[in-house]
Amino acid sequence: MIFIQHKSHYNVGIYNIILEKLNNMKLRIYFVITVFLLILSCASDKTDPVTGKDTATEVDAQKRTREAARQGGGIFGDINNRKTSSKTYDFATSNVLWRATLKSLDFLPLVNADYSGGVIIYDWYSDKENSKEQIKIVVKFLNNELRADSIQITAHKKICGDDGKCTTKKLDDKFSSDIKDSIITSARSQRIEDSKKK
Repeated sequence: MIFIQHKSHYNVGIYNIILEKLNNMKLRIYFVITVFLLILSCASDKTDPVTGKDTATEVDAQKRTREAARQGGGIFGDINNRKTSSKTYDFATSNVLWRATLKSLDFLPLVNADYSGGVIIYDWYSDKENSKEQIKIVVKFLNNELRADSIQITAHKKICGDDGKCTTKKLDDKFSSDIKDSIITSARSQRIEDSKKK
């Protein structure tokens, strides 16, 4: 500040040189602090603050591979279904509810059976005696336990008149409950048969 008040060119030049050196020094300080913080963040403890697990990456590829195989993972996830949780459902052919549903309703035309989604959709079905009335059933698997609340049945009835106009309505819960009871009974008998084979 003293240098600016003087009118001589010499003092202003020194002031500019000092300012330039101070700016260079500030840049150097910022650079050193940034490098220090970067190094500090790389060397800090690699633990997850929520779970407390070590998040440091293993350098040895073979050790990483063994650890991923031990935990049941890898690039394809848990393909062997070794991890069990309450939200993982096995709707493959080993599931007794799935098999019992297919066996109990095998007379209905099948539209879609989605193992991973846990849904079986049947097409419209009519009896030979009354072809103007048709039913359609959708079975949703809520979990893989052998209980009545493990599956949900939705049934619709379509009635077509002589003029070709059709009306569709949802069937009452008694019809769905009767189908559910039939499936559960079949599943229980299949489970007993399966336990005898082992």
